[in-house]
Amino acid sequence: MLLFAGLLAILAFLLLWLASRRQRAAGMPGGQIIYADTRSWTPVEKPLYDHNLGLTGRPDYLVKQGDQVIPIEVKSTRIAQGPYDTHIFQLAAYCLLVERTYNVRPAYGILHYPDRTYRINFTSELESAALDLLEEIRSKEGRKELPRSHETPARCHGCGFRSVCDQRLS
Repeated sequence: MLLFAGLLAILAFLLLWLASRRQRAAGMPGGQIIYADTRSWTPVEKPLYDHNLGLTGRPDYLVKQGDQVIPIEVKSTRIAQGPYDTHIFQLAAYCLLVERTYNVRPAYGILHYPDRTYRINFTSELESAALDLLEEIRSKEGRKELPRSHETPARCHGCGFRSVCDQRLS
């Protein structure tokens, strides 16, 4: 019986060590995962939403660490330099939604790429830039035509509007 209890203790320790290792490999800080929107988890009941901003989003993870709630976005693409601006603004939008949903302002969010992890501070400057971008998007919502914003064939190929776009590349 004592041998069985010892084996169970070793197995429990091994499983905790493996879980901790996987969490670090995913770029997640220590803490309790309170929200997950990935294929390997059960579906999330509802996305984060703020009526005043007219903004909805589903971060990949939210980790509660003490009083903080940290949004984490996991990207599958490899990057050569730093994180893309679009990813930073996506993370900033999640920070806004976390602040309005949980009534706590995240100090930062995390962008995790296959080869690097970035801690992006949620500064007042980033918040202001994200709100300005939201306003710009809203100002263009009613337009019938918008010019293509890139020259990248791969980006066009993956676009959901490709079949109806008269500006597509290739």
